[in-house]
Formats: sequence, C-alpha cells, structure tokens
Amino acid sequence: MAGTTVLRTGRAGLSLRIDRRAAAVGAGLLAVALAAAVVLVGTGDYAIAPADVLRTLTGHGTAGQEFIVRQLRLPRVVVALLVGAALGMAGAAFQAVARNPLGSPDVIGFGQGSAAGALTVIVLLHGSSYEVAAGAVAGGLLTGLAVYALAWKRGVQGYRLVLVGIGVSAVLAAVNSYLLVKANFVDVARAVVWITGSLDGRDWDQVWPLLAVCAVLMPVLLGRSRALRITEMGDDAASALGVRVERVRLACVLAAVLLTAAATAAAGPIAFVALTAPQLARRLTRSPGVGLLPSALMGAALLVLADLAAQRAFGSGQVPVGVATGVLGGGYLLWLLVGERRAGRI
Repeated sequence: MAGTTVLRTGRAGLSLRIDRRAAAVGAGLLAVALAAAVVLVGTGDYAIAPADVLRTLTGHGTAGQEFIVRQLRLPRVVVALLVGAALGMAGAAFQAVARNPLGSPDVIGFGQGSAAGALTVIVLLHGSSYEVAAGAVAGGLLTGLAVYALAWKRGVQGYRLVLVGIGVSAVLAAVNSYLLVKANFVDVARAVVWITGSLDGRDWDQVWPLLAVCAVLMPVLLGRSRALRITEMGDDAASALGVRVERVRLACVLAAVLLTAAATAAAGPIAFVALTAPQLARRLTRSPGVGLLPSALMGAALLVLADLAAQRAFGSGQVPVGVATGVLGGGYLLWLLVGERRAGRI
C-alpha cells in the first residue's frame, strides 16, 4: 500500500504496519511540542533564552537558572504536555466510539462531571487540593458511566451517545452554577480559578500522579486502537471480523474517562483540546480513522502553544490557558457544526 511500510520480525512472521505520513506528522508534532515547551520554560518575568534553557536542563545552568527552570517552570510545562496528550487521546477515543466528530469530553459532559465533583469538594466539604483532585476524578468517572448507561440500547449508537451527553452536560452545568451560588466568597474565588482551567502554580506534586495515569492508560488505549478502528466500520462488520464490540467500547470509554478526569484534576477543565486535537491530527495525517497517538501529540502541542500565547499575547497581563483554548476551540466548534450541517448530518 502506498505510503505504508511493513516491518517483519522473527520467524513467526510478525509484522508492524507503519503509515509513513502519520509517522512524519507525529514526529513533526512532537518537535513542535518540545520546541514550544523550551520557549515556554524561558517565558516569564525573568526571561531565559532557549539555549540557556537547554543548557540548564542538561545541568550546565547557573544556580538561579536551575531553580527557576527545574522548580518553578518545568513542572508547569510538563503538566501542560501531559494534560494536552491525555485530552487529545481521550478525545480521539470518544470520537471513535461515537463515530462522530462531536463526541468529545467537552461536549458530552465529562468535563462538567469532573467540575461538579471538584466543586462539591470545594464548596460543601472545603477540601484540600488533593481532595479536590480526587473529587474531579470521581465526578468524571461517575458521569462517564452514567452517560454510557443512559445511551445504552442494545449497544451504544454514536449520535445517541452525543445527545445523552449534551443533556447530562446541561444538567451538570446547572448543578455547578447552583454550587457557585451557594458558596461563600472565599470558596467562589477558589472554584472560579479552578473551573477556568489554569496551569498556574503547578508543581511536581501534580506531575507524578498524572504521569502514572498516562503511563498506564495510554498503552491500554493504544493496544485497542486496531479494534477501535474496526468498530468504525459498524457493529455488524466489526463483529464479523472477530471484534467484541461492546467490550472494546467499554474498555476504551473507561480509559478515556479516567484520562480526562486525571487531566481535569491536574489543570481544571481545559476546554476544546479534546474536541479539536483529533480532528486536526486526522486532517494532517489524512487517515481514514481517528489516530490515537497523533491526536495525543497534537493535544500536547496545542496546549503548550495555547499557554505560550496566553502568557505572551496580553502584554504584562496573563490569562488562564483555559480562556485561550476556549476562544480558539469555540471558533473551531462553530466551523465544525457548520460543516456537519452542510453535510446533512445535523
């Protein structure tokens, strides 16, 4: 097949099919994400040139640069890379399950579920930052299971999953508004900062749990990428090819929900990365299906670039990264809805 390389290993004839264009796009996205990360590490009140950032990361910086880079700025950038990758891959998995470009955690309520869990802990329990993170994970997981159960009718159909998710998202948005109205001033200030989506103040305590979740769940999704792509052909065709459709979907939904919840726990509900990253990656790779790994790399690049823009585009003032992704992603969503309408799918 043109544009595809097949690697064969061992006497058993095992083969690995590699799309050369997808591999090139993935390498390019990784390079963009890492280059933007280096620039972002050097951005701030005390600017550091990219060359000095690289020297510091290799252990050749001054004591001041070592402290600023390794302790103050590097954790924020690593969280941005991990959150973007987690949301990109989770969005790709949801869109493949729903067979719908609107099937992302932003649209079908999982972000609102995580926010509801976090706000419950902030407003009603006055919990610590760790308890807020746990509340976000629990809220996202419960919402994911509820949406999947409500959308079930002899299987899960794409548009039914999206419509149920939109309804659940609306209910949870009302619950979140009620919690904000009920809260005192101090809790409201804390909650608003969290639900906007921000990378400010992130340190290594947020990095390690998120890294562990990504290290476990991303291989789970990647291991099911072939079966997930086959399910996009339809349930009957996938079953005929030996794929246990609902088992694959449930495993992918659980993994994607947990990735989304962990990313939300680390940085708040970052809007639209999960929606836009898979579609942009698909257009670059020209793949017939949603690619999980290119989507993860696109998500990482998008979030780091959005954070860089949020810090540099407003002069001396900074805005939370969730505001930047919301502005860009909202425009993309309108464009996507217009395209779906013209195609007669909505």
